[in-house]
This record gives sequence, C-alpha cells and structure tokens, in this order.
Amino acid sequence: MITLQQLLASRDERAAHEEALLREHPGKVLVCLTVIPPGSEKRTHWSVRVAQAGILAVREGLAPCYEECLDLDTGYEAYFLVSGDPLGVKRACCSIEDTHPWGRLMDIDVLEPAPGGAVPLSRSAVGLSARRCLVCDRPAHECMRSRTHTLEQLQEKIKVIYDSGGAYF
Repeated sequence: MITLQQLLASRDERAAHEEALLREHPGKVLVCLTVIPPGSEKRTHWSVRVAQAGILAVREGLAPCYEECLDLDTGYEAYFLVSGDPLGVKRACCSIEDTHPWGRLMDIDVLEPAPGGAVPLSRSAVGLSARRCLVCDRPAHECMRSRTHTLEQLQEKIKVIYDSGGAYF
C-alpha cells in the first residue's frame, strides 16, 4: 500500500530524473514509460507484466540508445533516450499505446526540455485526440479529475483489458 506522500514524492523524483537525463543528453529525445494502477497498490503482478511488454515494444519500435528500468513500490518506470524527431517519436509512442493489446494500460510520455523542467508532448501535437477513459470513453483526464468512476469499475475494466492480452506476453 502506497501513501499519497510516497506517490507525490515519487512524481517529484521522476520529474527531477527526467530533467537530469535531458540535461545530460542534449539532442536526444526522452521517453518515459509508466504503468500506474488506480488505488493504493501500485506494484502488481499485472502492472509488472504490462511494463515488461511496454519495454519490449519501445525497444522494438524506437531502438533506444539508453535504457533505465526501475521496479519501484510506487510503480514501474522506464526511461529511454532515442535519436530522432520528437514528433516522430511521439507518433511511435502513441501507436504503441493505441495498438498494443495492453497499450491502454501504459503511459508512454515523450519529454522535451523547457524552462523549469521537462514537458511532455501532447497527443494533439501529432494530430491525435486525448486518450479516452477506460470505462466510458470520455476524455480520460475529465473522468480522472472528477473521479467519475469507482476504483472497482476501473479495476474491472483493467482486468478485462489485461486478460484479453494475456496470450501476448
């Protein structure tokens, strides 16, 4: 069980690490893959398997020159440095999220340096709509912000997605 303080500290540490990687590797595109289940348990059997499948997909699709994978109590995190155009990398990452059997359970961000930190490229930057809610298909950020769905509803939908891609990995 993870506390809110642990989760917030983990986010801050991830942001600082992203900034450091971008600063240390100018000219490279940073990709960050996370799998963060809803609720207080962030490291589950399924989340580790989804992260491993995501790592394989990123390796195959982007051929990173640097990779760092962290299996933390607060969730799995993987960092990749890639050569190429940030928008092209974003398109490739969105393709993984949109086509992989477990892509809906992955969050693959493409980050660029900006004043004050690393900033993720949005899906709209490559002409795509925002990610949809797992439960109702509205924009995911709206449902997350308003807590439209119960933890049980989210977990049930995740189970359906996970089970349907089970033969994949």
